[in-house]
Amino acid sequence: MIQQKIGKIWEDALKLDGISPDDDFFALGGHSLVMAEIQAAITRELGIEVPMDELFRHSTIKSISAHLASRAAA
Repeated sequence: MIQQKIGKIWEDALKLDGISPDDDFFALGGHSLVMAEIQAAITRELGIEVPMDELFRHSTIKSISAHLASRAAA
């Protein structure tokens, strides 16, 4: 469920449809300003604050979703 929500956030921010969970943010044309928009959307829509460095380290929907899920379980 979190992966689907993150995917929608990415599609909206990158203005792309059908992003795969394994697509790399930077390969899709993402940059720091779009990343800041995604960061704000995750906080607003999911209630999870994500430091920017974590978004850069986890540059796929699959990776950031798994990371956020593991943080929530801890």
